Amino acid sequence: MRLLLTGATGFVGRELVPSLEVAGHDLVLVSRDGKRAQRMAPRADVVEADPSQPGPWQELTGRVEGVINLAGEAIAEKRWTPAQLLQLRNSRIDTTRHLVEALEAAARKPAVFISGSAIGYYGSSSSTCFDEQSPPGEDVLGQLCRDWEAAALPAERFTRLVRLRLGIVLGPDGGALGRMIPMFRLGLGGPIGSGQQWMSWIHRTDLCRLIVTALEDGAYEGVYNAVAPNPVSMATMATALGKAMGRPSLLPLPAPVLQMLLGDGAKVVLEGQQVMPRHLNQQGFAFRYPQLDAALAAVLHG
Repeated sequence: MRLLLTGATGFVGRELVPSLEVAGHDLVLVSRDGKRAQRMAPRADVVEADPSQPGPWQELTGRVEGVINLAGEAIAEKRWTPAQLLQLRNSRIDTTRHLVEALEAAARKPAVFISGSAIGYYGSSSSTCFDEQSPPGEDVLGQLCRDWEAAALPAERFTRLVRLRLGIVLGPDGGALGRMIPMFRLGLGGPIGSGQQWMSWIHRTDLCRLIVTALEDGAYEGVYNAVAPNPVSMATMATALGKAMGRPSLLPLPAPVLQMLLGDGAKVVLEGQQVMPRHLNQQGFAFRYPQLDAALAAVLHG
């Protein structure tokens, strides 16, 4: 299958692109950093463009059989200034809108459109267990994810649409875990904030397997929580990471310190939600890493 990808040079894309190539797919990568994308995937066709802006790149949607949209500015790496909040929205919502507009205009429609979202859709809660039927939250992330998915929904009229609400993706070279690992190696690791907030996670390999499966299996359609079936507390996550690394996990990072560094962006790790993959379970998706200990061992030791 010939596929168009946005967000291919990000944390998920670094494993997804080779996974797709191994599966036999031909790739077209739309990236603001064309040189980086080409280095990462020498066999792919690379178009240097900002997908949050309309342009000639949109014509490519009529020349592929599937589209994967993972574009989006990193959520929790900068303070949520008005300019940063605008960038968070534009990089997701405008990119998705331009893709859908191009899909609608294409004479030949791709068979499948996989569009990213996040479990921030549900807002945060210490007690509620969310699944795909739960309503969106009213906080900043809930509104962002709701609008992000709304931009994708018109594609249902002319292609198979799969919306993936990603949890905390575990990998050694990025994401929340990638920032925790160096601290633990120094013996300075521990839970962030109260430690009681829920962490709904997925190993990056399982996420990539899910995307490949959703591309190739026409039974996948609608919204799916891309999380493993066993969410844990932040304290449990820190303890398990310390055990896997043979390091202590005794020094919590106080919430005020993180808030000083990231402002409102700290909410991503200070507040959590317990999210279950009900639709994936119904679909029969087999997680390679359903348990945290095995997932962390795979991340740290291959």
